[in-house]
This record gives sequence, C-alpha cells and structure tokens, in this order.
Amino acid sequence: MPYTELLIDCTMKRFLLCALFVWSQPTTLIGSGASVTVTRDHWGVAHIHGKTDADAFFGMGYVQAEDFFWQLEDSCIRALGRYSEVVGADGVRSDILNRSFGIVRRAKEDYARLIPEHQIRTQGFVDGINHYLETHPDEKPRLITRFEPWHTLAMDRHALLDFTYRLGKVGKPRDRSGQDYAGWTPDSERSLAAWDFPAEPWSEFRDEVRQAIGSNAWAISGKRTKSGRAMLFINPHQPWYGMGSFYEAHIRSDSGLNYTGACFYGTPFPTLGHNEYLGWAYTVNDPDIADAWTVSFDDPDQPLDYRYDDGYRTAEEWQETLQVKTPEGMQAQKVTFRRTHHGPVVRRTDDGKLIAVKVAGLFDRSRIDQAWQMVIAKNYQEWREAMSHCAIPMFNVVYADRDGNIFYAYNGTIPRRDPEFDWTKPVDGSDPATEWKGIHTFDELPQVFNPDCGYVQSCNSAPYTTCDSNNPNREEFPAYMLMDADVDMRRSKMSRRILGQSQDLTFDELQALAYDTRLYWALTEIPELGEDFKRLQTEQPDLAKEIAPVWKHLQDWDFRASAESTQTTLMVAWYEELYGLGYPAETLKEEYQDRLSWFGALKKAAGRVRSLHGNWRHPWGKVHRLQRVVNQSELLAVGARLNPLLNSLPCAGTPGPLGIIFTVYSSPEIPLLRPQRFSVVGPAYMSVVEFTDRVRASSVVPFGASGRPNSKHFFDQARLLSERKLKPAPLYTDEVNEYRASSGSFER
Repeated sequence: MPYTELLIDCTMKRFLLCALFVWSQPTTLIGSGASVTVTRDHWGVAHIHGKTDADAFFGMGYVQAEDFFWQLEDSCIRALGRYSEVVGADGVRSDILNRSFGIVRRAKEDYARLIPEHQIRTQGFVDGINHYLETHPDEKPRLITRFEPWHTLAMDRHALLDFTYRLGKVGKPRDRSGQDYAGWTPDSERSLAAWDFPAEPWSEFRDEVRQAIGSNAWAISGKRTKSGRAMLFINPHQPWYGMGSFYEAHIRSDSGLNYTGACFYGTPFPTLGHNEYLGWAYTVNDPDIADAWTVSFDDPDQPLDYRYDDGYRTAEEWQETLQVKTPEGMQAQKVTFRRTHHGPVVRRTDDGKLIAVKVAGLFDRSRIDQAWQMVIAKNYQEWREAMSHCAIPMFNVVYADRDGNIFYAYNGTIPRRDPEFDWTKPVDGSDPATEWKGIHTFDELPQVFNPDCGYVQSCNSAPYTTCDSNNPNREEFPAYMLMDADVDMRRSKMSRRILGQSQDLTFDELQALAYDTRLYWALTEIPELGEDFKRLQTEQPDLAKEIAPVWKHLQDWDFRASAESTQTTLMVAWYEELYGLGYPAETLKEEYQDRLSWFGALKKAAGRVRSLHGNWRHPWGKVHRLQRVVNQSELLAVGARLNPLLNSLPCAGTPGPLGIIFTVYSSPEIPLLRPQRFSVVGPAYMSVVEFTDRVRASSVVPFGASGRPNSKHFFDQARLLSERKLKPAPLYTDEVNEYRASSGSFER
C-alpha cells in the first residue's frame, strides 16, 4: 500500500524522512498555501481533493510520481527529445522525430500563451511532482531532476505525434545501401541529416503490437436497461507498458471539479471517464489528419530554396546536437533539420526528392481548453460545445449522460482538401492547389445521436457500422475524410450482436459483458463448416478421418474462451494459421481461399499446439498468462524479460480479430524456451458506468495502481483481470470514505 511520509522542516532547511503507514487519520506535511488530501482506496487508487483546482492538480502530480515515477519521467524524457541520453541509439529515432517537429520549442512558446487559469493548474501539477522529488531523496531520476509546467504540453504533443505520424503517408524508410538502424552508431565528426537517418529494423512482434492499438466502447440508452438510465462501457486497448499506458485517478476540488477516470502519465487530469453527470470513451480511428508533400530543392546556388508555384520558397535549416548513451559514455551526434512551410522534412525518396509532413491540430493550444471543459461539463450541450473545438486530432468518442442521451462521433482535426488529388500518398509540394483549406467543423463529422436502436458502439470500425439504425450516410462525407471507411471489425459485429439482443440490461450484467469471451469467428463459421466437413469426408477421406477428433472437439463447445477451455487454444492456433499474426488479420491467406483447405490448416494448428505443449488438448489458461515486468517501456524489451518460471496468472482474453470483447494481445510463443504467451496489449483501463441519480461505476487496470514492485498494488488488479472482475470506482465523498484504506493531507 502506498505510504505518505512526514517531513519536518528544520531550521537548517534539511529534511528528516520518516515513513509512516497511515490507516485512518490524515498526515499533514507543513509548508504554505492550501490543503490537498489524498485518500487511497483498497486497490491503491488515489482519490485527490484540493481546495482549488490547482491544489487538486498538485495532488495529481504528487501521486503519479509516488506511484510510478519511472514511467512519468520516461514519458517526459521522450517528450523533451532526449531519449537517446538514457537508452542510447534506440532512442535516436524518437529524438529526431521530436526535434524535427519542434516539440520543445513550441511547448515553451505555447505555454506562455495559455490563459492564466491553465498556467496555474499546470504549475500546480508539476509542483506536486517536484514536491515528491524534494521529499523523497532516495528517488534517483535518470535525467530530469526538476519538472517545468511546459513539460505537460510537450508530453501531450509527443504522445499525439507518436500516434499520428504513421498517418502522414511517408511510407516505410527505404533500405539505404544495406545500412540499418541496428548497426548505427553516433559520429561526432559529421552531421546527420534528419531525413537520412537509417531505417528501423522491422520486427513482426513490434509491428503487430503497434497495429493492435485499438479499443471497444459502448453507450446504451435507457431503452435497453433495467433502470431506464443510460450506461457506458469504456475499454481502450493500449500497450500495458510505455507512454501509452494508463493511470487511474479520481480528482476533485471545492471549485466544482469531480472527475474519475484515466490518462497517460504526465497528464494533469483524467481525460476519459466520467463525472456526476456524464462520461465518455475514446477509441482509435483513422481520420486523414496528416499529409506528405514532395519538395524539390533543385537550385545548386540556393540549396535551401524549394520549388513552389512559379518560383521558390526558402526552407529553414538548423542543427542540434544529440547526446547518445554508449558503453563508452555519452557521444555527441550533430543532426541537421529542415522545415518548409508544409512542415518538417522527414524522408528522402528513391529519386532524391525530400518529403515534408504536416499533422493537423498537433500544436492546437485549445486542446487544453477542450479537455478541461469536457471534464467539468454538466450536460450534453456543454460537453458538445467543448468537443466542437476539434482540438483532439483523432479518436472516435462515445458518450452517455444522466439525462439519458447517448452519442457517437468520428472525431478528428480533418483538413479540407481539393478532392482532385490522391491524398493517400505524397502530393506535389510545388502546387499551391495542394494546400489545406481550413479544418472541417465538428458538425461536419460523422456522428450518431440517440439512435432508435438504443445503443452506439465503436470498435475501430467505420462510423457507418455504429448501430443497427440511424448510421451516418457515407455519401455525405468526402472520400478523403476517412481512411477506415470500409472497415467493420468482428469486434464491432460482436458488439452489435450483443447490444442488439440486450433487454433490461442491469449494471451487473454490463460488468459481465465487459469481459465477454464469445468468439464471433467461431460461432459464425464453425456451424457453417459442418457441410464442408461432409464434403471433405467424400473428397479427402484420409484427412477427414485424421482430423475428426479435433473437429468434433471444436463442435463440442459454446465458442467462449476461458482459462479452462482446450478448444480456445486450438481455435486461436487455427485462426492464426488461416489469417496470420498481423493486425487486423481479418483477411484469409491466399492459400486458404478454398474452404476445404481450412481443414488442412486445422491439422497444422493441432500439430503446432501439440509440438508446443505436448497435447493438442491444452487449456488456454496455461498458455495465455499475465505477468508484469519492472520499469520497461519498449515491448521488445518487455518480451525478452517475460519468464514462465516467475509468478503469473491465467488470462481468458484472446486477440481481437477473432471477434472477442475481452481483447488481449500477447508476446509470441518461443518453442521449448517459452511456449506460453504473455499479455502485453489489451484493456489498459476498463470501466462500466450507470448514470442513475447517483452515478455508479466499476473499473480495473491491467496490473495495479503502482508501478513499484515492492507495493502490494503492483499486481493486485491482475487477479481481477484474470478472474474477469471489476472493482468499485467511488465518485462521491461518502463512497470514497467507505473504501478508504489510507489518507494523507498536506499544505502547499
């Protein structure tokens, strides 16, 4: 259990550290200013109260540092473009991308332009982090010994850049004469052009994990609930490690703030969850919010001039020095950066042209206004007005409130463009007609409000598949607006099936559905394959006889994944043989277009399970495990440290392409050495909310509230995930007191 610590300010201004376990009465840390109280519930989740919003933000900064300073600092180091100083060459690509876009420079400039209220709140947040560092001298930062308020803007923008850069259509870096990222070392004698940095080596596991980032979200109206009140299901699928992992907290103030939910480390307040009136969830979508332009620098006398219209424009060029950690110590690497009016130059094409990229909304200062107004909104009109900023560049949003409204929007900061161009690839940067022509308003985006069917769902599919009725009309939106217009994931199909059949749904039933393990592919395909198996018996009797026990085993099943199910293990292996391991993996391999060939794939799958586990009847819970690795942010490094000899728990979830709600992606099996799979991506924060007069909610994070391995809350929620349970998520003061395990207050 996290503990608060009593610090006595001596006359010599030195601190004496005394660790006290506090079970009921708050401890006071004397200083100056207003009061902040942090109550920990039985699961270690922080419930923060401040007299002012800034006080509450101070508490939020303090508890994030107390619970997982390593991840908080890691996210900040990346956002400052200094990751190579702590991880070496593996961090250079991140640093070059960060500095190409000027994340730090713009964060400093834009923080100075924020309204005073936002500056005060943000200052409170970093004051809380710094207070933690000052009062915990045993905490040894790897790089950042003092946090600045503009760091929060840098962390927000770097995280969004990491999400959205892949939308810039720059393509994978080409192979440059055999030189690759793995062999790169810093060279202090020469400058490296940012657009010529060697390509990152391809990794199937890393690529699959990146593509697997998604989410499920449902909003259900009173038409389908027992109470007659709206319900919300929040289920973002994010990596469980790194800057995309979630921190759960409840934050309130005497100024009216009262919000509980989750956010990335380094964010001053939760950005998805609910207050007393309303709540929302985000899911990953694929709006066209970034573009790439080919830029021609063809004047040898003016090397920074590039063609534009009938003449030239001049690019800005500058140098920065990266400090790269090596076994011999820090090595300097000068990097040359270049920026056009389109955006930074990030890549060279095979014919020598350079590519510049722009991401819409990346530096929109109104994002903090939007997020704050959403958190304090009391009804749909106030919340929608906040959303109308369109300052969050991407993500579907699913909403429900106490008035009974439900809502879905395909959100994004989507530029207006000339539809005559092919925006799926780089366009000619010398043609003025390729300039953006403003941003589409929120009202112009696909959305659904209070549909007749009584629900909306979003599972990384097109907005035209949201529900059974009242979907947006595809013909009303420009073709360039969505890059996922034809996508209808099996998770979406499963969600529509579940919600379309739901009547008089209770809060407890929705909690159970949050962990639903029915496999859409299995329950729709296996019954249909019965006739195909009869044909197999006629056309390929030897194969039919050989796989008959395996086929019968799959038929004797309710198509639900579980830790005990041996059919689940077989089904996952069969599916992966048919569709591959990549995401979304919902397209059959070429060799399996004939349905009879599926039974040959089943034979291969059974053989693989047998070779890994000794028997093709092997329980899924023995294959699929939950384990937490300490202080790692890169999933390749996590995968290398997962150990079947250490403590782990069974996990019933499976990969999403099978059409399961309880979606979990895992590390690959390693024959002989590690035949188990360990979960690394999935429900990063899961919550179920019912908007009765007193809102009630339950939630879970994948491992626990603390990232410190000596804490009882390092792995305690993993058992909830393993057992498919949620914990109470108190919002009101009496509830917080009911679930209180410890409490501490201090004066700012």
